[in-house]
Amino acid sequence: MDLQKHTAPTPATELRASDADRDRIADILREAMAEGRLTADEHAERVDGVLHAKTVGELEVFIRDLPAAHQRPAAPAYTPVPPRPTPGAIPVEADANVVAVFSSAVRRGRWRAGRRLHAYAVFGSVEIDLSEAIFEYQQVVIKAVSVFGDVQIRVPENISLRGTGGGVLGNFEVSPLDSVDPDAPVVYVDGWAVLGNVEARPKRGRWVADILERVQDKVDRKLRKHLGH
Repeated sequence: MDLQKHTAPTPATELRASDADRDRIADILREAMAEGRLTADEHAERVDGVLHAKTVGELEVFIRDLPAAHQRPAAPAYTPVPPRPTPGAIPVEADANVVAVFSSAVRRGRWRAGRRLHAYAVFGSVEIDLSEAIFEYQQVVIKAVSVFGDVQIRVPENISLRGTGGGVLGNFEVSPLDSVDPDAPVVYVDGWAVLGNVEARPKRGRWVADILERVQDKVDRKLRKHLGH
């Protein structure tokens, strides 16, 4: 009996499509219409399909009869997210403080995330949920300090997450996250857990809607531009 289980890698066509993938296909369709390979109606129909496609394979269907589909795409340059925010980009003073002393405090729902947020849990618990937040800035710093307390931070899946801190007889845990979108927000968690817990990780199934809306806005602007000529 073979005790080792071998899992076949997922075919590239079955991978979930990213915003960058949709942008690339939309650009190809735009060029095809400009060259006269597609009519305005065909372009509009395919762009609508691109916005609703779930996998890379579904996206490729819309360009398989175009020359660009048979060209090897250049590998996109990837710039790693730095472990610390850009110097001078984040103010020293906090935009907001969330404090729980022998109590609990929660920040969740559709709220505007500033550039700096301080969370303090002293014999209490703090929950910072950014899964539905509006990111007005690309870089956000959360200073989290837990003393005999608990700070839980949740972020959307399509942003980048970094952490710098530690624990003193406690737990400081930040699950690094990298977005495929270079313009995606970056959340930096900085702090300490003293006989307490600080934890930051993505909330499964939650995405920053602003990023997805930017893709459709970009495609719509391109479509209006070419239909107007």
